[in-house]
Amino acid sequence: MQSKPILFYFLLFFILGLVNYSCKFSKPYQDANLPVETRVNDLVSRITLDEKISQMMDVSVEIKRLDISAYNWWNEGLHGVARAGIATVFPQAIALSATFNDSLHFKVATAISDEFRAKYNEFKKVNQAGYVGLTVWLQSMIKTSG
Repeated sequence: MQSKPILFYFLLFFILGLVNYSCKFSKPYQDANLPVETRVNDLVSRITLDEKISQMMDVSVEIKRLDISAYNWWNEGLHGVARAGIATVFPQAIALSATFNDSLHFKVATAISDEFRAKYNEFKKVNQAGYVGLTVWLQSMIKTSG
């Protein structure tokens, strides 16, 4: 007689667990198990034209119905981390370009990205607002020959 309630509760919790798991991914774009292209296409198809326009500013507004948080993606890293406290400052892009040194450009970009990640992690700890995201304006390099 004792085994029937145990079996009942086991099955109940198993079924509730399955229902809970399936509810986690109610929308395909939220399911990290799907391919990125599938998720992106699903999300873009759900966003209205006005909502898409609202996401094209440096301060993107929240879209509650899709669980998209507001985001400020303005950061500048052309020659180092800008407007986020003390940081390494590298020569302006024109001066770096004049070196024609790809490995130097890579080292500078790596240092800038490392500093942005470190500042981002620190700002998250203290809940600081402002120029704290990981989306960064920076130099573009185009290799034209060789």
